[in-house]
This record gives sequence, structure tokens and C-alpha cells, in this order.
Amino acid sequence: MTDYTQLEKIRLQKLEELRAEGVEPFPARAKRTHLSKEVIAEFESKENSGTEVKAILAGRIRAMRAMGKVSFAHIEDGAGKVQLFFRANEVGKDRVDFFNKMFDLGDFVQAEGVMFRTKAGEVTLHVHDFHMLAKAVSPLPAAKDETLEDGTVVRHAALEHPELRARQRYADLAVNPDVRETFRKRATIVKALRDFLDGKGFLEVETPILQPLYGGAAARPFVTHHNELEQDMYLRISFELYLKRLLVGNLEKVYEIGRDFRNEGVSFKHNPEFTQLEFYWAYADYLQVMELTEQMVSFTAQEVLGTMKIKYKEHEIDLTPPWKRLEMREGIKQTSGIDITEHKTAEDLFKAIKAKHPNKTPDPKATRGKLIDFLLSEFLEPTLIQPTFLYNYPRDISPLAKSIPGDPLTVERFEGYVAGFELCNAFTELNDPLDQEQRFVEMGRDYADNDAEKHPLDEDYLRAMRYGMPPNGGFGMGVDRLTMLLLDKHSIREVLLFPALRRE
Repeated sequence: MTDYTQLEKIRLQKLEELRAEGVEPFPARAKRTHLSKEVIAEFESKENSGTEVKAILAGRIRAMRAMGKVSFAHIEDGAGKVQLFFRANEVGKDRVDFFNKMFDLGDFVQAEGVMFRTKAGEVTLHVHDFHMLAKAVSPLPAAKDETLEDGTVVRHAALEHPELRARQRYADLAVNPDVRETFRKRATIVKALRDFLDGKGFLEVETPILQPLYGGAAARPFVTHHNELEQDMYLRISFELYLKRLLVGNLEKVYEIGRDFRNEGVSFKHNPEFTQLEFYWAYADYLQVMELTEQMVSFTAQEVLGTMKIKYKEHEIDLTPPWKRLEMREGIKQTSGIDITEHKTAEDLFKAIKAKHPNKTPDPKATRGKLIDFLLSEFLEPTLIQPTFLYNYPRDISPLAKSIPGDPLTVERFEGYVAGFELCNAFTELNDPLDQEQRFVEMGRDYADNDAEKHPLDEDYLRAMRYGMPPNGGFGMGVDRLTMLLLDKHSIREVLLFPALRRE
């Protein structure tokens, strides 16, 4: 049973009193003719003509002030706030007293009346009738809003603790308007991405979340069990292998925006489930995908923010195309002093890292590709503040990418970096089924069974490839990270409505 606080017990007592008086504190029906923003705009447009504006408003009570035979309140709805004015002459003294006694901050109220402007200049609803819509048993973390003499609204005891905000997002949204705005803008980001790709002739599709075999990325999956089929299933870690099957079926430009699930660590930029955008483009290569990527991200920034120049932490970042191109080998050499082409084996590269940077501790059992990835994350990545495409990656950490002609150890892959973190990942996709099968075999041989980088052999995907897959460019981007970047949020928790959290 719930252990109620003293304040909650007082509100529960009010519930009983309301029902005893025949008032249902949670009625099944509500009426509303205007949102707060709409009714204020309508009143202001008709104010000089003297036309009366009637309205039925509904919202959560955020402030209350009793003054004898009159009372004021502010209610908040999805569009903003508006003031209510109660006077005994219109609703009766008993009803004004009833409002002051039985209604609390956080309650939802429906109020009907006529709009007017107070002597203080605030557009207000002169209430003629009102009803309880929902009683708040628990007070919100924001105790009250105080309106100062100059009209400034000061919020007292607002919900601020980051973990509590993430754990009780419903309360966070209720008391912090800027949080609601974050998620409204997130929705416009997703819409802008769709609009861009739709405008380029891409087809939005949906692929399985429950898969008999995971693939398309280097990550540990979540495992579940299908009782009727009597087999284990995996929550997808990527859309890639299913989207590329569609290329075999002559759907030449496809994309998906949806959830991926990776059973890995949590950080400021990682959550076990996250929103991903992937697209695959027949007859294109990674250079064409680079151009499309910078166009798409800059278009999205312009649509959402009205500018391609953004601020992230202390950085001023310009997303205007073209973005900088930097070969991975050259970038690592500039920042770490190590030329990876001079070290052909993992053992040799490990020795070079320890000799050049004795304070660094890469895994001595790591493959050459993983050691290169270590150099990238330790030395190069933090320097990539302005938008940069880092291109040409080692083959052994890119099992689904096409090799550069004449260089079998390097593949046509790029990652887009902004503000010091990876934003997106793309390839000229491998479409040779024999080469792909050999890559799967190598991954199975070179990696330990518990290695998250290990990529299982997908026979059905190989069968699809054997029917013939056109050359193509593929792309993946975390929508959460793009949202972080555009809205200047520094933790993925701030852009997820309900992030994964350790049990209380």
C-alpha cells in the first residue's frame, strides 16, 4: 500500500468531501473551446472592436491567490498559461469559497466565462462557471509559481535533480516548460529527416524488431524467447541486413526510423534502446552518401532552428556544407604520431602505441582494427569539433563494407563527427556474396565467443545476396545524438522521454 504524506492525506480527505457533496473529482467528460494561446490571440484581435469573446478553458492550476470575495488562478495547458478571475457577483460567494477550499495546485479545472483585460494589463478569463476535472493527490515538485509586481513569474522548488527528472519524466514535463519544448523540437527533427528523404525519393519501410539472428552492427544483443516457435529471438541491433535485402528486391532507395536495442553500457551518449535512422541507396557510393548526409543534417538544422550555425557547449559549430573530409590514417597520424600503415599486425601496432604513449592502456589481446579504433577514440575524436567526415577504415572492424580498389585491408567507410563525438556511420556496401561470406567466417574465427564485435554468419542474408544486390551506399545515424547536437543537450537522457535507469 502507498505510504501517503500528511499533505497527500489532506488532499485525499478533500476527495472524500467532494464525493460526499456529489462532486465527482475525476469526471468522464470535459469541454474546451480554446487553448490558452488561441483565446488570448482571439481576444487581442477583437479587443478594440468591443466584441465579446466567450471561452471554455481547461488546464492544470499552477498558481492561486484568494482576496476575499475574489480569487485569481493561473492554469497551464499544452499551449501556455492564462489567468482565471473568480468573483462572487458572478459565481456566488459559496462557489468562490468552494474553489479556494477544495482546489489545490496541480488540480485540473474546466472554467467557462468571458475574456477581459485586468487593470494590470493581463488578458484573463472572467469565470462564470467551473468544474473539477482531476484532483492531484500528490503535489507537483514545483510548489508554486509566484507572479511579481512587474509581471515576472518565479517558479519555486522546481524539479532540478537530473536523475529524478529522468525517473519521473511525467513530473519533469509538468513543471518544466523547457523540457516539453525539447521533445516538441525532437518531433520536428524526426519530421524534417523524413521530409528530406521523402523529397529525395526514398521509401520509408518497417523491418522486424524481433529477429532470429542479429546483425548489421558490432554490439551485444538482447535475447528473448518465442514460446510458440520454441526458439530464442533477438531484439535488433541494426536495420541494415533487412534493408539491404530490400535492395535485392528492387526497392532502390529505402530508409527506416525506429528503435534499436544494444545490451551494452550506459553513458552520456549511449542508452540500451535508441532511435536510429538508416538508409540504403542503390547505385551510390560512400562519397555520394557524404554529400547527401551534409545536406540532410544542415536541412534539418535549418528547418528546426532556422539556422545552420549552432552552439554546443562552448563551441560555435557551422553545419553549412561542404563539411571537412579527413582520411582516418592521416587524422590518427596527426594526433597520435603513429602511422597505422607502417604496422600491419595487431602485435606490432600494440607495441607502437605503448612505445609512443606509455601511459595509455589498450587491450593487448585486441585485433588490429580495435587498436586503430582505440587510437581514434583516444586521440583523434576529441579534436573533431567542426563537422568532419573521417573516411577509409580498417576492414576488420567493417565487415559489411566494400574494400578500396587495390587495398584489401581498407574499406570505403566514413563516420561523421561533430562536437567531438560520432554522429553517423556509412559505407560503400559490400555486394559480393562470396566476399561477404568470407568476412563472416573471419569474424567468427578472429573474435572470442563473448566479444561484442563478433558478427554472426547470416545464411539467409547471404542467400539474398546471391540473387544479386546492386552496388549501394548505406548510412546510419542516431536520432538521439542529432537531437543532442541541435538542441545543445549534453546527455542522451535529456532527449529521451524515458531513458534506461538502474532500479530504485
